[in-house]
Amino acid sequence: MNKIILQFRLILMPFLMFVTYFSSNAQTVTTPEFSKGGDVSWLPQMEATGYKFYDIDGTEKDCLQLLKDRGMNTIRLRVFVNPSNDKTNGHCSPTETVALAVRAKNMGMRIMIDFHYSDTWADPAHQTKPAAWASHSFADLQNDVYNHTYDVLNALKVAGVTPEWVQIGNEIPGGMLWPEGSTTNWSQLAQLLNKGYEATKAIDTAIKVIIHIDQGNNNARFRWFFDNVKTNNVKYDVIGMSYYPYWLNSDYTVTITNLENNLKEMVSRYGKEVMVVEVGGDYTKVQNTYDMLLAVIVAVKKVSDNKGLGVIYWEPQGEKSWSGYQLSAWQSNGKPSVALDAFKNDVNLVIEQVKIDGFAANPVEEEKNVSINLTYTANTATDYFYVGLFKRNSSGEWLQTIVESSGNQFLVPSAGTNVATQLTLGIPLATTPTASLTNGEYYDMYVELWTANWGTKLGSSLSSKLTIAARGSLGVEENNLAKELIVYPNPVTNTLSFKNTNNEIIKSLKITNIEGKTVYSNVNSEGQNTIDVSKLSSGIYILSIVAEDGTQQFKFIKK
Repeated sequence: MNKIILQFRLILMPFLMFVTYFSSNAQTVTTPEFSKGGDVSWLPQMEATGYKFYDIDGTEKDCLQLLKDRGMNTIRLRVFVNPSNDKTNGHCSPTETVALAVRAKNMGMRIMIDFHYSDTWADPAHQTKPAAWASHSFADLQNDVYNHTYDVLNALKVAGVTPEWVQIGNEIPGGMLWPEGSTTNWSQLAQLLNKGYEATKAIDTAIKVIIHIDQGNNNARFRWFFDNVKTNNVKYDVIGMSYYPYWLNSDYTVTITNLENNLKEMVSRYGKEVMVVEVGGDYTKVQNTYDMLLAVIVAVKKVSDNKGLGVIYWEPQGEKSWSGYQLSAWQSNGKPSVALDAFKNDVNLVIEQVKIDGFAANPVEEEKNVSINLTYTANTATDYFYVGLFKRNSSGEWLQTIVESSGNQFLVPSAGTNVATQLTLGIPLATTPTASLTNGEYYDMYVELWTANWGTKLGSSLSSKLTIAARGSLGVEENNLAKELIVYPNPVTNTLSFKNTNNEIIKSLKITNIEGKTVYSNVNSEGQNTIDVSKLSSGIYILSIVAEDGTQQFKFIKK
């Protein structure tokens, strides 16, 4: 079984920020530990019915210890309001949840609490109100959510457990506490979610609040849901995802790239952290489940700025003969499946990726070149970029490929981390200007980083919207003056110089940042051959030089 190795790089900053770690006398710069865990809410009932757990050598052990030995550091627990005593569909009362949370904490585990706001399972097809709340008004339901959330978390706190994460609702693409909290009434759903948030923060502001929906590979589903969350001013900290290839009726290899891209877009689109809070694979397909778990861990770790928080297996110990559940990770002999070894050793590789930093110019006329600024990480300079200009509908779904690279057209210039470069595509003459598009349609660009000959996709990134203008509407004809003009040094620290070898009369100079904002302009620049850039922030910029024979743009990097 191959194990991928993840390398994390510490970047030394000019001024170090210190945080307290383990004791007030030990200070260092730290990144929060990646969460690897399981929802084990069935565990007390399994033990109560006499189920025994064994290590690979046949030694009987505490289930939590077996999970910890396999690299897990987090336990997720669901809580029902007034559950029945049914072995698999009940229990998980507030009292039982507190007891198991204390036990997990004493094992050194981090804790996540998952509020279902029901007496039994809540999921995309079931969001039934607790019986005690069934006749309550909407105002009463808001109080119910607040009080139940506060009371459970307060009981945990009194017992010495403060969860690191709290889910307000479980798999709620259709809302919760139906019908009042359905997504057919987003205003009311938002109020209920905010009551859960407020109760959580009243216990401890450091607890991160998760909003959780299913089908983590389904970008359109997530954009629709979290666009509505944003529009209705819902308060939360983390986007939680379920990812079950088994329930999608396909192998994980078909959808894992969609999961990875969706994780990244949720961060860039909403500025939130992300987490796969439920995942599972068929217990009979051990190697496939191991490979899937490894791929999911890598996908979450690829999220930039350490905003991919972790991966949680749903009921790994819920062995089939006891639970009837196909997606546990346990053998019939009471021993853990080796599929869980995916959590044991972190995949440690330099994660190759690409990020679109902005356009060199926006808008751009049809029949002109559109250039995008990139930063990428690559192990080898023989990798390649794929670049496409697309038209999409208002939901972000692909409608048309306007133009794309072909063959191994764009070779990665160099290996390294956060390497800056720029790629250019020509916009065909017949492209419809953005102003003429209807129903929210728009253009954007997409970049993928591949090994040579399209062997393996290493990373991808989607741009913000691009505005395409009609031919001649911007009033500037671009000619290539590269032979006449030389810009140096690049990268630059203080003074950017340019040499005019053909004595072209320079009419104006302009510098824009990667967002297209002008940071320097001189419309009377005849005779000028230097620009003071010392006060610019570090980053990528575009210098536009307008001369008698046209305009030339140069990309430069400010150190």
